[in-house]
Amino acid sequence: MSNEPGKSDFSNVKSGASSTAPGAAKADFGNVQAGSSSTAPAPEQSYTVVKGDTLSKIAKHFYGSPNRWRAIFEANREQIANPDLIQPGQVLKIPADAGKH
Repeated sequence: MSNEPGKSDFSNVKSGASSTAPGAAKADFGNVQAGSSSTAPAPEQSYTVVKGDTLSKIAKHFYGSPNRWRAIFEANREQIANPDLIQPGQVLKIPADAGKH
């Protein structure tokens, strides 16, 4: 390597880290676990009703259980008077977490 004027020479830099503090204890990361969590609510989704849909069918699609239809009904009370009468073309709010029952 040539030493060009105006350029820093890092040829003697070594990788790794060390502490120069006398008696410094090493950090123990043995109990660290992978993964993530958040207290922020998950975003709400929407769904456009098609012919043949029921709230139970939509709940099964989004939540894996037809028994969670009430969560969708409650989130859409302003446009659904009767949970048995949803119409094609309606855009329903699908709560992100409807409370697993």
